[in-house]
Amino acid sequence: MRRKGFKSHLPTQLCPVCGLPFQRRKKWARNWDTVKYCSQRCKRQAEGRLA
Repeated sequence: MRRKGFKSHLPTQLCPVCGLPFQRRKKWARNWDTVKYCSQRCKRQAEGRLA
């Protein structure tokens, strides 16, 4: 039985910018396959590299 509050059962991904693992958030539930970055900061850094 899962206890409320434990997030070890959620899927994880590695952020390509910082290399840290991050877990799925509730707002990412519908589009988890398209989420690439763990935060807005990492997203901005990645966009800066491309420009």
